[in-house]
Amino acid sequence: MPSVFETSSTATPITFVSKSSWDRVAETLPPAQRQFARASAFAAKPGGYLALPATDGIIAQVLFGLEEAGARSRDLFRPGALPGLLPPGTYRFANAPHDARLAALAFALGCYRFARYRKADRPDVRLVPPDGVDAAEIERIADAAMLARDLINTPSNDMGPDELAAAAQALAAEFGASFSCTVGEELAKSFPLIHAVGMASSRTPRLIDIVWGDPDHPKVTLVGKGVCFDTGGLDLKPSSGMLIMKKDMGGAANVLALARMVMDAKLKVRLRVLIPAVENAVAGNAFRPLDIFTSRKGITVEIGNTDAEGRLVLADALALADEEKPDLLIDLGTLTGAARVALGPDLPPFYTNDETLAADVARCAMKENDPLWRMPLWPPYDAWLDSKTATITNAPSGGFAGSITCALFLQRFVEHARSWLHVDIFGWTPSAKPARPEGGECQAARAIYALLSERYA
Repeated sequence: MPSVFETSSTATPITFVSKSSWDRVAETLPPAQRQFARASAFAAKPGGYLALPATDGIIAQVLFGLEEAGARSRDLFRPGALPGLLPPGTYRFANAPHDARLAALAFALGCYRFARYRKADRPDVRLVPPDGVDAAEIERIADAAMLARDLINTPSNDMGPDELAAAAQALAAEFGASFSCTVGEELAKSFPLIHAVGMASSRTPRLIDIVWGDPDHPKVTLVGKGVCFDTGGLDLKPSSGMLIMKKDMGGAANVLALARMVMDAKLKVRLRVLIPAVENAVAGNAFRPLDIFTSRKGITVEIGNTDAEGRLVLADALALADEEKPDLLIDLGTLTGAARVALGPDLPPFYTNDETLAADVARCAMKENDPLWRMPLWPPYDAWLDSKTATITNAPSGGFAGSITCALFLQRFVEHARSWLHVDIFGWTPSAKPARPEGGECQAARAIYALLSERYA
């Protein structure tokens, strides 16, 4: 992506104002600009925008409204609306927004446009990096977030398991990482759950495996759900539930985004990325309710519902990751509607039994404006996974605590990792917000990258 940052001595200033500061700021304006602002009924409301003209007709400065500093509903990404409002040119922050680093990141993220299938010109605007802000770090994060958005926004006819593997291979090649794939019938023996979910599709399932970094550094393994389209299988989704299922590989997209940040920053880790890439389709050989499969770990799994397929493919990948006894094992997946019912689309739940990790994740999520909320791995609900004919079922009856029981299911496949973190993301912005257009979204990756940067920079 072209850089959004530029050094310039002639950049147009952007002045941030709130309702409480507006009168004070207005008094500092030249009389003609002050009168123009009043005639334009500029009220300094959040998101309010006004370009003030100089005497020669060019833009002298831009006014942009923010929430009050102590407002509970304050949006630190509010400046991400600016790229869609500003005329072409180079700009600078004339005064400090609530958080200059996050405002600069929001500005960069606000330049994103998905233009693969129709023309959507990227805003021709650039920003002088605010003092003390690492522009290279901001671009690293923004470029990775845009990779996740592009992968999720690409429709499933152009983003199947093979295309997802190609995107992963290209990323590995860019940073000199090793890349391998276990494909099709090769999965049947070693990764039977991945094979079972993907075998009904004409698009061959696979397990993507990327390794990067010094083998002597701490092992960090990322696992991302790569269900490139989810029909629900024989427990078929209704059309409304299938509509945005191109995003069901959002865990894989965000894991690749996170991997890009880690490798680009050269963090001192031995990184491994595992992505089970499948399409959950309907055919004569599709896996069925009450089928039983023996997982890679040896746990027998009864299929309570074929639409609970994400945890199945993650289970085999987690089992493989766990065999290496990584210092930190992280999985991301677009897994349960229950998480959305509990917390909505913008606040993914995360699960871990590591209290230090939980506190660090929560702190980094808040610092990065990448919200996450801890949910419990509640031991009494573990019995709900019991099956009468197998070790466990993938879909307990009753319908309660669906995100928790999914996390408890995955926990069965993690035994040796020093710490484990599971995040149940949505990977989608249902309606546009500043810096977050409608469509595929980078969720949890920025917060986790901040955590990894603190630990392994």
